[in-house]
Amino acid sequence: MSYELQALIGTLELLTVASAEVPAARVVPLAQGLALLPVTPAVLAALQGDGTARRRAGGAGFGWHSDGFELRLAAWSKAGPIACVEADYFGGSGTQRAAVWADGVVDLGPLTIGEFEASPAEGTPISRALRRLGAHTEEGRVDEFESVGLGRHRTTGGWAEPTA
Repeated sequence: MSYELQALIGTLELLTVASAEVPAARVVPLAQGLALLPVTPAVLAALQGDGTARRRAGGAGFGWHSDGFELRLAAWSKAGPIACVEADYFGGSGTQRAAVWADGVVDLGPLTIGEFEASPAEGTPISRALRRLGAHTEEGRVDEFESVGLGRHRTTGGWAEPTA
């Protein structure tokens, strides 16, 4: 079974305000006062700025977004921390990356787990980013990822679809 996600995560209030700048954006509430904005191709295109997607040493290390995207995250983070997360798993192995912007700069990360790497004792990149946003592991849950409900959909597109 596969799981893939490219998303922004922050408080519901922050992402609601930020999404007003991006007509294609959809904000989905999560548990613990957080929300997710799936980074679909339409959202990514709107956030790219000059459209130049490139990896840069001083940036957050995500190969799929541009300097303009990072500048937008930096601006939004002045109102509160915001995480950029990605995961790509198939059959139990895969990769995960996360970074958190706060006060206009990358505050955490980029954190990465590569294919076949064990999760560090302090948690996966996404769980660590969620913790930085204030999430906690609830009783009976494995980690912050599960506690906020990130297993609800298995694809970025699934998060972007309106619910009935």
